[in-house]
Amino acid sequence: MAFPQLIPSPSSSSLPHKPSLNPITLSLNPKSPTSLHQLNLAVLRHRCRKPNSTLRCSASSFSEKHHTNSPNSDDVVELPLFPLPLVLFPGAILPLQIFEFRYRIMMHTLLHTDLRFGVIYTDAVSGTAAVGCVGEVIKHERLVDDRFFLICKGQERFRVNSLVRTKPYLVAQVTWLEDRPSPSTDLDLDGLATEVETYMRDVIRLSNRLGGKPEKEVGDLKRNLFPTPFSFFVGSTFEGAPREQQALLELEDTAARLTREKETLKNTLNYLTAASAVKDVFPSSSSSS
Repeated sequence: MAFPQLIPSPSSSSLPHKPSLNPITLSLNPKSPTSLHQLNLAVLRHRCRKPNSTLRCSASSFSEKHHTNSPNSDDVVELPLFPLPLVLFPGAILPLQIFEFRYRIMMHTLLHTDLRFGVIYTDAVSGTAAVGCVGEVIKHERLVDDRFFLICKGQERFRVNSLVRTKPYLVAQVTWLEDRPSPSTDLDLDGLATEVETYMRDVIRLSNRLGGKPEKEVGDLKRNLFPTPFSFFVGSTFEGAPREQQALLELEDTAARLTREKETLKNTLNYLTAASAVKDVFPSSSSSS
């Protein structure tokens, strides 16, 4: 299953936390494994300058359970930070390869403490974000050359208050970020989540059709997730548009996040519908393009 186009809706500009994001052509493949992110920051910064990045995202890699025992949002703690040109969401699984010296030092420290660090989005244009997500090491392998292979799971979101130190790696004082209850008592979050799931199903179906793949029933995308973790799961599938992802991560309202995701998926579906109609009329030209 693939989403060949993901187009942030112009209507999302009226929503809070609007990112400065140009329309991006993406390729989402919910079935493909997420590649290891090699963490030489010079290489990563070079990668994130590419305007049209190809996305591979694994729906199966998103944990059905995310951290539910969140610390108090008023707590201020110190957290080592790992700036990356990607956005980690609560509940998502992130494989990493660590080989840069300063981050190997960080890993040696984490392996003797609580195995938690902050993943925070950075790029050459917008700099380093103020909101990130804790990555907890759930599996690791240390190689003979002192590199590490890690499997990390997204936990709580956090906001950076101040930097404690910058060498050998970043450490910051952070506070925890949680969604606030929606001000509207009439809002049906479950219904909104179901709408988002429906749009995702339609996008996957049309994507498969345009890709020449056999149409088949799309499985349960919500998998009994509550609206908030489901909104994080949906955001994790927008991986090829990291600034849009960052905007979704920073929202502190589940309804606003789902609404924004619905608009993006709706806009994408409109594009795919038009592309499908063109393919039906001009099948040879569509296949050649």
